[in-house]
Amino acid sequence: MLTLTIPEVGLFALLIALCLPLLQATVPLLGAATRRPLWMAFAEPMAWGQFVFLLISYASLTASFLLDDFSVDYVARNSNSMLPWYYKFTAVWGSHEGSVLLWSLILSGWGFAVSLFSRQLPRDIPRPASCCVVMLISPTWN
Repeated sequence: MLTLTIPEVGLFALLIALCLPLLQATVPLLGAATRRPLWMAFAEPMAWGQFVFLLISYASLTASFLLDDFSVDYVARNSNSMLPWYYKFTAVWGSHEGSVLLWSLILSGWGFAVSLFSRQLPRDIPRPASCCVVMLISPTWN
């Protein structure tokens, strides 16, 4: 029963991870243009959320590979039940879709790191703007 819900959780998390950078790329920049600090503060939690939801999506795809869930088309095309676990684990990014998901996860990880460690930036570079620039690229990868 658990294997039936893992792909759906991953797809739902991926859809949320697609919507978050779209919000993050627009709301803080509009807040900076209209001088609304609450809107500008919206950038950092959205970076955290996108990283978490992409991590959930990637983990669910990895679990589908490790559990031999061949109801997922991507798993059925890139795996078989006789592979050792470490080949199944690396098969997640072995094809185009998985590698794009991995690169999206890495990009959101950098956005997450920017939101956490950008407190040392000079004062003339606003932190929400630096988060927004990283996330402007992200919807094209998702």
